[in-house]
Formats: sequence, structure tokens, C-alpha cells
Amino acid sequence: MSRKVGFITGITGQDGSYLAEFLLNKGYEVHGLIRRSSSFNTARLDSIYQDPHTDNPKFFLHYGDLTDGVNLTNLIHQIKPTEVYNLGAQSHVQVSFTMPQYTAQVDGIGAVALLESIRASGIKCKLYQASTSELYGSTPPPQNEDSIFRPRSPYAAAKLMAYWSTVNYREAYGIHATNGILFNHESPRRGETFVTRKITRAVAKIATGSKEKLYLGNLDAVRDWGYAKEYVESMWLMLQQETPGDFVVATGVGATVRDFVKVAFDHVGLNFEDHVEVDQRYRRPTEVDALIGDPSKAEKVLGWKAKTHWKELAKLMVDADLEKAKLKSN
Repeated sequence: MSRKVGFITGITGQDGSYLAEFLLNKGYEVHGLIRRSSSFNTARLDSIYQDPHTDNPKFFLHYGDLTDGVNLTNLIHQIKPTEVYNLGAQSHVQVSFTMPQYTAQVDGIGAVALLESIRASGIKCKLYQASTSELYGSTPPPQNEDSIFRPRSPYAAAKLMAYWSTVNYREAYGIHATNGILFNHESPRRGETFVTRKITRAVAKIATGSKEKLYLGNLDAVRDWGYAKEYVESMWLMLQQETPGDFVVATGVGATVRDFVKVAFDHVGLNFEDHVEVDQRYRRPTEVDALIGDPSKAEKVLGWKAKTHWKELAKLMVDADLEKAKLKSN
């Protein structure tokens, strides 16, 4: 069997944890990059953690950061990965307006540092760069691989640098480097400050007796929400292609934040209008009105198609947060 070694940055995040599980199930040896912290930040990996002292371990974690190019180069030399998945980022759009310079360093320059580490090391491997639907910004939907990029946040601008750097290293140095332009993808592992998880956590709390209100920003924003656990398969499929390229991954179905809220509250028999208030502080300085992806290329070339759409996803996430709320109250 050919050697299969995956190196994942951002492994402690939603996508990183699902991808690590996916690759381990495929028989890979999996290495992940984690930032040093005085407290554990690996809860999403608890189910797959392996003590390095066990016989023939397949899962390894390494301290590092995308802003440290020397460390990245050393790790590429040490691990000798066959596939690299760059999922590490400051990924919260609203936070990027508060921390634009840090976001640019991690999301933009960090991606270049990883590309350069691969180039300089001479290690033959394939790279997946996590791009984002936020690149399209104010471009009208549906958006596909040929749509114009019009970023509307520091996050999107930094990711634009990463996108074109990936294309440049592919063309200049022949690196098998691919951009996955994933539209919004959610799950019960989504960070609690992201709008979908903020909604489903609030629904679970209110359904189990809380009197608190849910404060949101732009209820009219349209997004194409899919299930992150399914989306990580598309990342892997991209790196199984003989020729690298760029792929939009989406459900092709859009809904407003208001739609998502309504379905989430309806699922527990509540009227969202009794519990939700709009707070202008949660609006972005530059809004992105509508992101709906056209996944035709991914369906044709990769054979990948979304199975879970936003209504099922909202209910799935509410159920998971209800379970957590009930366990917490016992």
C-alpha cells in the first residue's frame, strides 16, 4: 500500500477534527498543527486522540503556528506528508474587522509561509488551501469558479491573498495545490460565536427553561449552509485528482438568517419572534447580502454532492445542543 500521511493545520477546529477522523478511517497517518496554550483546546479531538506511547500510533499533534515559517518548514521535513490541508485561520468575519492585521498575518501570509515551506523542502506532496465563499462578497449569486471576487472584509481580503498565492505556486513551481472554495458549512462542532451555533445554542437553552433573549444582526443575509462533516470529503477528493484546480463546494440552496432562526425555533415548538431581537452592533461595517454556490464542477469532476441541506442541518444542530443542555442541567 502506498504511504498516506496527512498534515492538517487548524486540526482543533470544526473542519480539522472531522477531516482527521475521515483520514484516519481511510488508513492515513495523521499529523495536526496546534497552537500552544496553557489550557487544553483539543476537545473536538478527544474521540480520536492516541497516546504517543501506544504501539504504532497513527495520530500526532505538533505545536506550531502559521506565522512561524521556520517551524512549518521543519515540520514538513520531519513529517514528510503526502497531503497537506491548510485549514488554520482566524476565521470569524466580524472579528477580522477588529483584528485586521492579525487576520492578514495568519490567513494570508500564513498560507504563503506554508506554500514556501513545501517548495523549499522539496517534499513531494499535495496541498489543499481552505478558501471561502466570502471571496465573492458583493458579487450576485449564484457564484461559481468563474465568478468575480469582491471581498468585503479583512478576512476575505486575506483569504484572497491565500487563494491567488496558491494559484501562483501551482503555476510557478508545479506544486499540486488546490483551492477549495467552500460555502458556509456548519455542525454541532461549530464555534459558539458563529451565527448558526449561536442560534441553536440559544434555542436549546430557551427550550430547557432559560428566559434570555437571542440578539442577532442582519436577519436578511442569505447564505448557502451545508454540513461540515460531508464537506471534508470534498477536500480529500480534490487531492485525489491527477490535476490540481479550484472547486466551489456548496448545496446550491440559499436561505436567510431569519429562515434558519425560524426553523430552529419551530423544531422545539417555539415562535422565534418571542425570543429574538436585532442588535445593530452585530452588523458588519460592509455587509455581504447573498452567497449561494453553484457546485456543478464539484459534482461533475469529484462526484461529490451535498446530502444535508439547511433545514435538516438546523434541526440536527438544535438536537445536539438540546442534548448538551439537558446533560448540563442534570
